[in-house]
Amino acid sequence: MTQASDSQGTSTRPYLLRALHDWCTDNGFTPYIAVHVDPRVQVPLEYVKNNEIVLNIGFEATSGLKLGNEFIEFRARFGGSAREIIVPVDHVVAIYARENGQGMAFPAPSDAGATAPGDTEAAGTASVSAGRGLRLATSDDAAPAEPPVPAVEPGRNGDDEPPVPPPAGGGRPSLKRVK
Repeated sequence: MTQASDSQGTSTRPYLLRALHDWCTDNGFTPYIAVHVDPRVQVPLEYVKNNEIVLNIGFEATSGLKLGNEFIEFRARFGGSAREIIVPVDHVVAIYARENGQGMAFPAPSDAGATAPGDTEAAGTASVSAGRGLRLATSDDAAPAEPPVPAVEPGRNGDDEPPVPPPAGGGRPSLKRVK
């Protein structure tokens, strides 16, 4: 992530990620992030599907969580093994509460090919299905695709508990895309 011109300031994304993480934890929700994966992202590749991974970044599932301006860093257990996770902030495409799907979506990194040049300013929404994940939807989408299912939810307190199924029912909240 590079610093924008002086008139635009720095990206709001890391500040919004920290704020929504705080909101989730303050309200007893589990914060999840959806991440666009490319060679700059350090995650267990066996859990990546369609260049995306959904990660639980709650304090119970992580160790040494750092929500910095450039990177999100933490350690988590995947299949019983502790792994070091490093995610560039500009690769986070959404943060939301697992329990109710409320959160915020962001444009994919410009080098990901997910958005056309100049399309990053366009307004978009994200579809959330019962807190299971989300995907960016633009006016070019004819029909929304199935949202990603969280690839892994590391066990709490070092245990390898199976993921908790999302709650049934509920509407489809709409999220605004923020630059």
